[in-house]
This record gives sequence, C-alpha cells and structure tokens, in this order.
Amino acid sequence: MAALTRPRDWGHRPLRRSGGRMIGGVCAALAGRFGTSATTMRVIFLVSCLLPGPQFLLYLALWLLLPAEKPASTAW
Repeated sequence: MAALTRPRDWGHRPLRRSGGRMIGGVCAALAGRFGTSATTMRVIFLVSCLLPGPQFLLYLALWLLLPAEKPASTAW
C-alpha cells in the first residue's frame, strides 16, 4: 500500500508587483516565482514570440489571472 504524501509545495503564488513592471508585471511575477531576473524572463518571452504559438494570448491571460500585489498599508 502506497503511503499518502503531501503535494509538492510550490512556494508562494506569483503576484504582479507594482515595482519592476514594464507593461503588466507578468514577466516580473514569473521571474520572482522561478528565481530569475525580470530581464531574463523578458528576453525568454521575446525569443519565444519568434516561435509559432499563442505566447501573446498566454501573456494576456496571465495579466488577467495573476492577482496584483496589494499596496503596503500606511501606519495611520
């Protein structure tokens, strides 16, 4: 009988950050999730746009689906 195991912990959920964004913050959110720089993720995205596929539609979908980072509250 196989033992029940917990699902793999993927860490935190990616958030579209208010800082470091160029257009929608999707590449910055994915870079934070995968531990790379935002510039590296942007280059990967631009190179992937040279290949056939729905990369631009995927970017738009992630822009809509990824939650935005909540602004820091003040001490008032």
